[in-house]
Order: sequence, then structure tokens, then C-alpha cells
Amino acid sequence: MPEAADTPAVPAPPSRGGPGEAHPATAVPGRRLRRRRTALRTVLPLLAAALTALPATSASARPAATTGGTTSASASGVSHAVSAAATGAARSAAPSAPSAAPTGSRSADLSLSDLAPTAPEPGDTLTISGTVTNKSAATISGGRIGLRVGPPLTTRSAVEHVAKRRDFVPGVDGTEISRKHSVRVAGMRPGISRTFRLEVPVSALKLDRNGVYQLSVSLTGKTRARPYDQVLGIERSFLPWQRGAVKKRAKLTYLWPLISDSHLTARTESDEQQTPVFLDDSLARQIAPGGRLQQLVTLGRELPVTWVVDPDLLAAVDMMTKPYRVRKKGGGTTEGTAQQHAKEWLRDLQRAVAPEPGEGSTAKGAAPEVVALPFADPDLASLAHRGKGVRDALSSLGPATELAARTVETVLETEASTDFAWPVDGAVDSSIVDVATSAGAHHVIARSDSVQDRGLPYTPSAPRPIGGGNTAVVADANLSKAFEGDMSRAGRSTSAIQRFLAQAQVIAAQDPSQRRNLLVAPQRMPTVSQAQAMAVAIRTLDESGRWTSHASLAQTARAKPDPRANRRVPSARAYPAALRARELPTRAFEEVRRTRATLDDFKVILSRDDRVVTPFGTAIHRTMSTSWRDSPAAAAEYRESVRDYLLGLVRKVRLIKKSDITLSGRSATIPVTVQNNLVQRVDGLELRLSSSRRIGLEVGEPQPVVVDGGHSQSVKFETTAKANGRATVVAQLYTKDGEPYGQPMEFKVKVTSITSTVLLVISGGVLLVVLAGIRMYTQRKRRGAAPDPDAPLNADSPENADTSDSPEDASDSAETDDASAPGKGGGAEPGDGERAAADTGEPATPSGPSTSSERPAPPAASGSASGDRAAGPDSGASGPPPARQSGTNPENPRNPDQNASEVAHPTDEATNPSGTTDTSGGGDDTGGESDTPSGPGEKVDR
Repeated sequence: MPEAADTPAVPAPPSRGGPGEAHPATAVPGRRLRRRRTALRTVLPLLAAALTALPATSASARPAATTGGTTSASASGVSHAVSAAATGAARSAAPSAPSAAPTGSRSADLSLSDLAPTAPEPGDTLTISGTVTNKSAATISGGRIGLRVGPPLTTRSAVEHVAKRRDFVPGVDGTEISRKHSVRVAGMRPGISRTFRLEVPVSALKLDRNGVYQLSVSLTGKTRARPYDQVLGIERSFLPWQRGAVKKRAKLTYLWPLISDSHLTARTESDEQQTPVFLDDSLARQIAPGGRLQQLVTLGRELPVTWVVDPDLLAAVDMMTKPYRVRKKGGGTTEGTAQQHAKEWLRDLQRAVAPEPGEGSTAKGAAPEVVALPFADPDLASLAHRGKGVRDALSSLGPATELAARTVETVLETEASTDFAWPVDGAVDSSIVDVATSAGAHHVIARSDSVQDRGLPYTPSAPRPIGGGNTAVVADANLSKAFEGDMSRAGRSTSAIQRFLAQAQVIAAQDPSQRRNLLVAPQRMPTVSQAQAMAVAIRTLDESGRWTSHASLAQTARAKPDPRANRRVPSARAYPAALRARELPTRAFEEVRRTRATLDDFKVILSRDDRVVTPFGTAIHRTMSTSWRDSPAAAAEYRESVRDYLLGLVRKVRLIKKSDITLSGRSATIPVTVQNNLVQRVDGLELRLSSSRRIGLEVGEPQPVVVDGGHSQSVKFETTAKANGRATVVAQLYTKDGEPYGQPMEFKVKVTSITSTVLLVISGGVLLVVLAGIRMYTQRKRRGAAPDPDAPLNADSPENADTSDSPEDASDSAETDDASAPGKGGGAEPGDGERAAADTGEPATPSGPSTSSERPAPPAASGSASGDRAAGPDSGASGPPPARQSGTNPENPRNPDQNASEVAHPTDEATNPSGTTDTSGGGDDTGGESDTPSGPGEKVDR
């Protein structure tokens, strides 16, 4: 019977055939199409409404139709009519309609929570536990849980096909074994769950030959719509069966990854121990009892595995054994409290990787293999694809590998292999291989979905020579991905374990005459449930020992390669797009390069560079970690925090801002202060000054800088001015290799030379001093010899009367007093006046009372004598004279004393021959000089 048309036949409207109308045969095609569309718009909504009632009817009618062996013609016609157009209309008409409840063999959902033993032997009893849940809309009655054994599976593709199948297929899923090994299930309304437990002797399964058997647990029951026994639910698993050991068992290497996220910051406390600061407290939770890392160590101790560790994790936990700090969300830090857990975790790990002879099940007491990844597990693929073009991006791999070996040896007290590189998910291309081997590794851990083998009827051995003395150790993809996903559900983990064992046995049975080495490289950071499922599978293979045996990663890498296996490394175009989208961006490696350059410039000036290089060097390694792939925002924040903290330390060594200064004269000393707020001494810096007027102002040679921690140092430059004017001086610190350090500091310098007016005033002052000296000498000669102080005094003696009361002598005495007073004589220096008074031996005033016959004294500087008398009798000869005199000098209205004093008395700072001044107190911004100008600007005298 021919099939119905895809669209329903719609009769064409009769032709009106009137005058002027086209004949139907010659009608416009567009008009016909419009008519057909109009008809479809009318019919399709009706068909769509009818479809909503079809599922229930077809479900109840399907058994009868199947039994009768015929199909309703009308139903077939309807289904074909709506297949092309009505389905789309139905979806658009009811887009939010709820999905129908499962029916048939999907009415119930079965989950196997336990299957033991996982690889039974003759005489064992198979125990299966699980849960059944009614997912349909009908009540299930008369339920029975039974066991079915299908035919053996001989290929890996057959195992994968069975694992993906969901519906019950009679014949393929085998027949149910004896009902005496089944269990009854009480009636279940929709949504109700029941647990069950089956115990079946292995002999009842009738496993006649070696291989992997399909094992199914089914629910047989009835519903009101279908009141007869039928399979309403089924769950499949696998049962490996092997009588005796294979002649040449496959060598299996299982990697046990001990890797975590980055937890340490670059920040440390300023104490001598450099107390570390952690990003958060998540690492403490992971190493605590029941945590992810604690479970990995506990489970791995009893397994034949190869430990793959990130040395950064070991270093972080080792730091937690001592006092440490944890960063708080709101800012600041708090004290860490996981010291005891950290000590216990490290102690357990040390025992796991270096057991005592005879202890442990690893290899009869032999120490297990430890492979160390480069420090912080750098993202090799990101480096190859995004960072290879950034200068010095690959230079960190070598130091990271060396640091990894030292860290493992120090923390675990065992030697680790650093000859293996492990790209993300084992995906490789030629550029990744080049980057991976650039740090000294000769083996790259790849995966078979990247290095594919086509056309081989068996699974080849893992090692593949790829040229240049390098080897790709290819892990099996199906085995490696067997425990991904949510393994917290018992049904998922049991299914994954049995599927893993089935795949391993099928591989071993493919070519028993050939010995092959297999590698399993699971996910980098398995969860607790994933690790527990992995441990069950590995333990089963180890305890059974019938088709696999353990081998170390080094043994697998050295094994004889299969000549038929693929040895070609994929091109960059073959790299998975999903993995490429998660790589670190190029700007990340640019930021890392700038941070590393800043650290290189900073460390050369430090007396104890290890206090900075160690925490920042490891932090730079962490910025390129594989763990950032799923957290791009957190990765950018971490890179920024490392750089900002480093720049903050660099700025602690700086130049103090200097105000504008004025140079009076042709030469002077300019001090510049360097402040060091670090806790350690800085050395190796050089301070240079540069002037915008190279001819007008010479600023001297560069000066070395050495400043103790928390101190400031004033560095002085001898400058020479050749012309008056203004100049901009730039002070800049430099490192030993000539690289600028920190920000430059600018200040203005005004050069003013000595003018002719100033020289005239100074010359006049000198002349007045000379004249005063001549006058005093003349007066002394006129008096004659001084009287004998021991001679007896005779008041009536004419000689004495002439000497004391002579008006001429009284006048001379007054003049001498005026000339010798401090500050007198039109610019004479005070010291000269004091010496003149001492030489005369006379008091500053006449010894006797003045009489009317005395000749008046000549005019003197106004205010001088009275000022001296007001000062008291001791002011002229004992105390030092004031630097400046009050009042005005009629001979010098511009007060040249002050100008001469400024020129003749340079500041102590400007004339200090030492050149440097050390002042304590790093927080003092002055550093021994004033940053605040006096008047219009700072004045530095020659």
C-alpha cells in the first residue's frame, strides 16, 4: 500500500471561468500558492488540537496493534499528514505544555547502589542493592525485581553502546534467571520509591566463557491500562568474568593527582619569620578529616598508583604547620588555626610515598613513584597558544621545574621525577609539545582522543616516540574519563566502576599474546566521591590481578612502543575549541612580564633580597597556574594584587619632595633626601641630578645611596653656577645596571650672583673697620703709657688731676667707647669691637663725673651708646654680640651689616664637608632639611 502524501490533499476551488478571467491551466502560480496556504491555515489548527489526545490513545492501543500485526491506515495517514507541518504548528500552539509521563520500559527508574563483588570468582554470591522509583502516571502493581544476563561483549564499542541504551529490547537484554532469585515489590503509586536487595549465586548466572557480560536488573509489573506482566524499568551494568589469569596481562599505570587551587598570596608579615598570608581558609577545609585532599591521601596510601603532585600545594601546607594569617573578605587578616591538620596531613603523605619496608600494598614495601609537576602547575597550552609571543614568558618553566624538585625533596623527604609534562586534559599539538619539553621534560602525558589511533582493532600501548628524543605517553580516553561527573549518587558510582572494569578486561582480551602498557590519567582535581569510586576500581584490579598488573609511569614510558600506533602530533588546528576558549589570555602573560621586570629591578637594591624574591617569585608562578582556567575573573584579580603589592614595596624607597631653592653665589651645596621605609637596608642605588641648563648650572657627579631600613639619607651635591637665571633640576635614582628606579623628583633652582652694590657695601665696611683701628691706635699713643696700678694714689697730685679730669681725655674716652661698641663703625664685625675694648683696658664710660668744663663728645651713631648702656655693664665685653643691630646706620641706610652677615655666615648644612647626613625615623619626610621655603623660596648660601 503506497504511503500517504506528506501534506493533505486540499481540493482546488472551482474556476469561475467568467469573461476576462484566466483559465485554470493558465492561472497565476502565486494565486494558487496563496489559496493553498489559506487552506493549510484552516486545517492545521484542527490537526494540532487532535494531537494532544493521541498519546494516551496510542499508548493503550499499541499492544493490540502490535499483536494484530496491522496498523490503522487512518492513523498512518494522519501521522504522515502532520509530520511536515502539523508538528511545527502544535509546538507553536502549546510551547509550555508539560512533557508526558514516562511509559513502557521507562515507567520506573532503577538505580544500583551496590554490586559486590565487582569482579566475582567461581563460588561467589553476587549481591546487588538498589532503589526503584515509579516515574509514570499510573500505579504499578505486582512488581518483581529480577536479574538478567545478556551475551558476552567482545569489543569496547559494544560496551559503550550498552552503557548508553535506555529502553528494554527483548532478546538483546537476555532472559530473566530463575524467579527464586527475584524479589517482590509492593504496589507503587506515582513517585513512590522502594529499595531492594538481590543475592544470586554466581553459578546461577551460567557464565560459560571468559569475557564481559551485560548484567541487567529489571522491574516487571502491571498497570491498570496494561494489566499483564511487562518490563516497566531496567538498569544495565557489566560483570567481568575471568577464570584464571591472562597469560600476558596488560600493565596498567594509574595517575593519582594531588593538585589544588592556588591559596597563597604574595603578601607576608614584616616579622623575621615572614608569616604568610592565605587567600582564604579553603585549604584548611580540604586537609581536615573528610576533606578532599585528606581523602586522596588516605585512599592513595593503599593503592598501586603513581602520585602526581603540585609542589605549590606541598609548600602551602608546610607553611600552615607554622603560624600563618588568612585574608578576610572585609579587609585585614585573621590568625590561621589549621596547624594540627596540616601536620597530620603531611605526616600521612610522607608515609604514603615513603613507606617502611614491608608496609603498604603498593609494591610489597617498595616506595611508590612520585612525579612533580612544575611549581604551581603552569598552563602549558595557554603558554603555547597565548604566551609564546610574549618576551620571557617561557623563561619561568625552567626555574619552576627546579623549584618543584627542591620542594618535594624538602617537604616529603623523597626524590621526585620532573621528566613528565601534563597539559590540560592531555590535549596536545606541536606547539604544546615544544613548550612542554623546553623546561627539560622528555615525556608528555597525552590522551587518546587527542593522539588518535585509526583503523586498529585493538588498543595500542601507551608510549609513542614523537621525535627529538621525546615520548608522548598516551592515556586511554575512556578509562581516564570514566569517573567524571557527579559520583555522589551511589547508582552513578557503581555504574562507573563496573564500566571501567569492563573496559579494562576487554582491552586485555583483545590480543592476549601481546603485552601492552596502559595509562589512565583522570581529572586533575577529583572530588571525594570521584576519588572513592576510582579507589574501588583500582583496588579491584589490583586484588584480582587476572587481566592487569601495576606498572610505574617511568616503566610505561620506557616500554616498547607499538609500531602500528600513531606517532604524529596533531596540528594546532586540531586543538579542541572548548579548551582553547578557557585558556589564559595574552594580556595575562604581559602583566606577568611587567611584574617580573619590576621584581628584577627591585631585588638588586636589597641587602636581603630573599625576603622579597621568594614570596613574589612563587606568586608569579601561581599567576600562570592551570587552576585559573575556570576562574578568569579571580585570575585577573590575583595578578593585579601581586603587582600592586610589589609596587607598594618599591615606592617605600623614594625621594622626598623638595621645594624650590635659591643659590646666592657661584657655588653651593644642594641636599636631596632619600627615604627608606622598608625593614631592610637598601644598597646599590645611585642618585643623579640633571639640570635643564647644562651650561648655566652644573649639578655635580652621581652619588651612591645606602640607607638603613626605616631611615632617611641626605645626599649632597656640589653645584656651580655660571650665569644667573632659573633652572629645573631632576633627581632620579638608578640601579647598578643603569635602570631608573622609582619616580623622578623635580624642583626649581634660582641662581643669583653677587652684585656690584653688595661688593661696594662690603668694601665700605672693611674700610670703616680699618679707620676705627687707626683712630684707636692714635688715641692710645696720645695718652702715653698707662699708669702703674701699684703706685699710691694722690688726689692732690697735679698729674693725676690732669689725667682724670682733662676735658680732652674725657672726649677721647667717649669716642673710644663709641667706636668700640658692638655693631658700630659702619659695618665693623662685632668681634673686632670686642677685641678693641679689651685692648684699651678702659671702661666703656668715663671714670669720673662730668663737669661743666668738659668738652662735649663728637656726634656718634645714633642709638649706639644708649643701646650699649641699656644692655648693662657686662654687655660690651663678656657676652657674644648680637648678629644684627637694631636701628639704622646713617652711613649705610640699606643696613649692609645684614647683607654682609648673610654672605659671611653660610649655613652649617651648606659648609658641612662630610656631604651626607643620617637621620633616624623613616617616617620623617624632612630628612634633616626643611621642605618649607622661607619667604619666596629656600635659600642656599655658598
